[in-house]
Amino acid sequence: MTAAANAARTTTTAGQVEWVSCRQCRSLVYDKRLSRSLRVCPDCGHHGRVDAHQRITHLLDPGTVTILDLPAHSADPLEFTDSKPYPQRLADSRRRTGLDEAVVCASGSIEGHPLVVAVMDFDFLGGSLGGTVGELITQAGETALERHVPLLIVTASGGARMQEGAVALMQMAKTSAMLGQLDEAGLLTITLVTDPTFGGVAASFATLTDVIIAEPGARLGFAGRRVIEQTIKQTLPPDFQTAEFLLANGLIDLIRPRQELRATLARLLAIGSPTSGPVTVDEPAPPPARPDEPAGDRDPWQVVQAARDLNRPTTADYLGLLLDDFEELRGDRLGAQDPAIIGGLGRLAGVPVVVLGHQKGHTAAELAAHNFGMPTPAGYRKSARLMRLADKLGLPVVSLIDTPGAYPGKEAEQHGQAIAIAENIRLMAGLGVPVISVVTGEGGSGGALALGVGNHVLICANAVYSVISPEGCAAILWNDPAAAPRAAKALRLTAPELRALGIVDRIVPEPPGGTQADHVAAGHHLRTELLASLRALLPLTRAELIAGRRARFRAFGAPHHTGR
Repeated sequence: MTAAANAARTTTTAGQVEWVSCRQCRSLVYDKRLSRSLRVCPDCGHHGRVDAHQRITHLLDPGTVTILDLPAHSADPLEFTDSKPYPQRLADSRRRTGLDEAVVCASGSIEGHPLVVAVMDFDFLGGSLGGTVGELITQAGETALERHVPLLIVTASGGARMQEGAVALMQMAKTSAMLGQLDEAGLLTITLVTDPTFGGVAASFATLTDVIIAEPGARLGFAGRRVIEQTIKQTLPPDFQTAEFLLANGLIDLIRPRQELRATLARLLAIGSPTSGPVTVDEPAPPPARPDEPAGDRDPWQVVQAARDLNRPTTADYLGLLLDDFEELRGDRLGAQDPAIIGGLGRLAGVPVVVLGHQKGHTAAELAAHNFGMPTPAGYRKSARLMRLADKLGLPVVSLIDTPGAYPGKEAEQHGQAIAIAENIRLMAGLGVPVISVVTGEGGSGGALALGVGNHVLICANAVYSVISPEGCAAILWNDPAAAPRAAKALRLTAPELRALGIVDRIVPEPPGGTQADHVAAGHHLRTELLASLRALLPLTRAELIAGRRARFRAFGAPHHTGR
């Protein structure tokens, strides 16, 4: 780290730095205090720049770090000279930073989880991506592939190195292809975006990993603010390209302060690292649960009202009741973050899983914030991204369904609502991992089925699942919305009726008064049923899981199919 990179400094007569001025808020901070806070300003939270070796020391477990001695040689393919020859610029950067190049690669562990890291250093020629940098990052990925461990890339770059011309440009393709190999091998990849990350780095390996984390305020983009403003004269918002802007637009998964990075990375590695043997449920199987409140022969319209009760547990509630070490992942990586679907990585009784589901809310404000649990295409594309990640890492998928249906607005249609739903259905049918879908409240039409193509499909005792809402059916077929109770009965949408039709496999018991009366008991019942499904599905091969799921849905409407 250089003084100019972070702050103005004051020194003693002996030349020792004592006080620094924060680059953002300009407050004076005692330098030793700033060092203890990992170069994060205690007044405004500005994350100052740290060099590659400091970053490695901060992130990796003490005593586990090995700097990788990878073969690479800096070249001058263009014999480039601007105000000075390129080789002289390289020599100056080496002398000033003590580094050989703009990236340092190492192996080690984070809270005991082994990995390979490639850490870029902006102080070496702006962290620019040249032939040697691309080669070192590629070799780091190949080392991760050889050792069968995850890869973490810490980015800080102004873009591709101009002094190497098209050779630098080709590094974007080389590093991207390397990440494709890690995808094929089922290895977790993570990017930590630090400020700034631009150009060819942003348009290649930085944004191709499974999980993208950013430090607060870190900027990431293809073209920088100054380039955009000067070339096309466009007015940009103040937070343009910052981590906060990127998160709101669905382009990154997480923002984490520097002090929380190790813990966050450890959780992700614990869930996403390769296992050495078959995955099993940690807990012994309990005796079969008996319903505290039988579903009985309640009036279907009453069941519909119970399924819509705003006090029933939401997906967010169940995540807290069911999982350990949950880490929410956000965004569709295409420009949108839909809060009507939430999901991420967690552990259920020791089993790493991907969990996703519709999110409503308990209050008017929460319902509005989550669009009443009605996803847009971005929500379904986010869920597809998470399911592809589950398939890559070999993790079971648990989907929780509670939606009146997909959002029917103009923007949803413009962005391909029907296509997004169809893609999800096809994707789920072909996942090579266990898939367990649970209708926890409303299961409304294709918006529900887009998360419902499971090996096992469960339903809570007072939930409903139907091709259309009773009100919609009444309006279309009876031309009378008041006929909704009659339509609810005709649609056979209650849990016992759906079980008889074979639409669902099992009914999850609910506590007296329904799940809305006792969230903890509701979570216990759902956890018991999910673990029963995992015990049945985890021993199956990829081919068996796919074949079983396709056969399950192939049967509906076939000759002689009468349900269960």
